[in-house]
Amino acid sequence: MLDREGFRPNVGIILLNAQNEVWWGKRVREHSWQFPQGGIKYGETPEQAMYRELEEEIGLRAEHVKIVGRTRDWLRYEVPDHFIKREIRGHYRGQKQIWFLLRMCARDNDVNLRLTDHPEFDAWRWHDYWVPLDVVIEFKREVYQRALQELSRFLTWPANGHDRRHHGSRYLRQPHPPRPNPEPPGSTCGTEAPAASAAAEAPPEPQKKSG
Repeated sequence: MLDREGFRPNVGIILLNAQNEVWWGKRVREHSWQFPQGGIKYGETPEQAMYRELEEEIGLRAEHVKIVGRTRDWLRYEVPDHFIKREIRGHYRGQKQIWFLLRMCARDNDVNLRLTDHPEFDAWRWHDYWVPLDVVIEFKREVYQRALQELSRFLTWPANGHDRRHHGSRYLRQPHPPRPNPEPPGSTCGTEAPAASAAAEAPPEPQKKSG
């Protein structure tokens, strides 16, 4: 499903733990890392697509997270021709995305990268909020930077700066014990997000392309 300009509607997910670190996934059989993302199907709202992608890609359900905020408008990136299938070149230009900022209310071991037969990730870790853009594929870097900058307004950082403790990678075949995930001050996991103004300004839902 493409819009009139050739962009496919899509959602991106930035998932936070209690220390404002972000969920950072390693793509299957690749050395690149990214946030979860996926296309919006016809008839879905961006929020519905976000919950579906969250479960398909990392195994978490709606009750495992709380929406903290979302981008006000679509963020677009174009895909270079050599990454586009030959049969859709000239029609498909790239992705337009609504990005969601989520707070994880579950435990680390609730993450399941093998929920589907075609997993997107084979490892994951928590990373400082400002992820290194040099490990993101080049044509997505500007959108990542814009999403992180816009959504950072919903966060409250400690007086001495954000927590810089590093955590080891989480691998499919490497079990790991649950780690405490206390809610930060003011957090109300499982209740309505305090980002109503951002949600109200969200763009209209994608329309079915005629013809």
